[in-house]
Amino acid sequence: MQPISPTLLWHADDDEWLALGFDVVDARRSDFTPASPDLPGVVDLVNRLGDLPIPDIARDWPESRWDRFAVDETEAELFRGDTLLHTDINPSNLILGERGRWIVDWSWPTRGAGFIDPACLVVQLIAAGHTPEAAEAWAAGCRAWADADSIAIDAFAAATRRMHRSRADRNPEATWLEAMAAAAGAWAVHRGVAEVPGQAMT
Repeated sequence: MQPISPTLLWHADDDEWLALGFDVVDARRSDFTPASPDLPGVVDLVNRLGDLPIPDIARDWPESRWDRFAVDETEAELFRGDTLLHTDINPSNLILGERGRWIVDWSWPTRGAGFIDPACLVVQLIAAGHTPEAAEAWAAGCRAWADADSIAIDAFAAATRRMHRSRADRNPEATWLEAMAAAAGAWAVHRGVAEVPGQAMT
């Protein structure tokens, strides 16, 4: 994950877990809110992430978490690819410091379609107060987003809405899950793959 993550100092694994120990860096969580000066650096990090080669260990980790929220296997196939994915893009995992910018908390690395991490950024930006249009404008700074088929992004937006809604409904006490479900829903409506609350799709 170099050079966008702190230096890996050690690792250990068994049949169920892989533990990684990284160098300590002096940095803070990024600010995803509209007009934040951090946003260009955030987009740069996500863009650079998409350019990283896939480590040998991740070649056996195809992305499949959105599959059960896709309409069918044909739609799920749109999420396949050969790009290293972080899949947990959020302000706490993209950290900024005087000496650089890093992506941390590599708990869910997988191999899949390159547009997925920029799409995860879109949902996070909407949750932070951006309109869906503005969030997608930032994602457009990522080459993987610009090169993606809009049909695949539409399918992913619909699956992401279903995923976040399922999680929020199962954990009603977790207000942050409801906020993510609302953001994912707003994005899906923007892309025309979900109904506006109170209105039927035409």
